[in-house]
Amino acid sequence: MKAEIHPKLNPVAFVDVSTGHKFLTRSTMRGSKSETIDGVDHHVIICDITADSHPAFTGEKRFVDTAGRVEKFQNKFSRRR
Repeated sequence: MKAEIHPKLNPVAFVDVSTGHKFLTRSTMRGSKSETIDGVDHHVIICDITADSHPAFTGEKRFVDTAGRVEKFQNKFSRRR
């Protein structure tokens, strides 16, 4: 590998706003805040939605008005007689 062409990996803590859960990993991102976790300085990056709070991962069901969508589609694209 060529020297000095790859970005530096930093220890990062991604924090979910809604749950407060922290994901510790490494990333090229740098946050303005830093926090010491287990003796290592991590850059803190705040996230609105993560796997901890996203409905697709939590199994939370949301009601979608599909009947209304179908009727709107049929009214919009139906052939007029």
